[in-house]
Amino acid sequence: MMDTPTLALGPLLHEGKAKRLYATADPRLCAVEFKDTATASNGRHQVRLPGKGKLNCQISSHLFTLLEQAGLPTHFRGLLGDGWMLVQPLRMIPLEVVLRNRAAGSLLRQLPTVPGQPLEPPLLDLYFKDDALGDPFLSEARLDRLNVVTSQERIQLETMARQVNSALHQALGRLDLDLVDLKLEFGRDGSGRLQLADELSPDNCRLWDQRQSPDSPGRILDKDRFRQGLGGLVDAYKEVSQRIQALGLKPQHHGSRVRL
Repeated sequence: MMDTPTLALGPLLHEGKAKRLYATADPRLCAVEFKDTATASNGRHQVRLPGKGKLNCQISSHLFTLLEQAGLPTHFRGLLGDGWMLVQPLRMIPLEVVLRNRAAGSLLRQLPTVPGQPLEPPLLDLYFKDDALGDPFLSEARLDRLNVVTSQERIQLETMARQVNSALHQALGRLDLDLVDLKLEFGRDGSGRLQLADELSPDNCRLWDQRQSPDSPGRILDKDRFRQGLGGLVDAYKEVSQRIQALGLKPQHHGSRVRL
């Protein structure tokens, strides 16, 4: 039996609250390790939950594959093993694009609305990605002052974000998963083309189980279980992962394992 080839990691390029990004010997590829850490309050509250990273990696790889098949470019280039994936290196744009299909979370404190109210068309908000500043909301004037995207890029970015939201909302809806909202991040490749980056998991979106009653805490299948002290986060992520398998997607596998 042949041994599985190994992929040696290069330097650690970046460590965030939920992932680590490493260089590889191939300048066209970086390796992402999904951590088992759950965080809230901008990282001030965190715990380790074994198995969480592997589940987020699995879910993300399937949803990136779904979007690629729909013609939407992402940085995903293949799975490396439990909790690891390969991605294309990008020059990240310091913006968080939030799409809201229903009213939930911080929006309830900012607009006169009620929990779960449908938002049609989905509400799109932009935030400056900066932990030290608390990822502030951007007005038109503030976005212009930052000068992080051109007017044309902003139109393209928002169009792509709405296409991503629509594709995921429809696919997850077939699994009785209601995509309440999601946070997206984008970067530019070497030719300047915009690509979806980061991850697609219950860590950066709200998912409600349509098989549960609206007033049941059991309908929450995302990081709100940790934020609200409900427990059962890993089991909720397992449920999401198992349902997504029903889409029949086959994420690309690199065929190697990581050598630390």
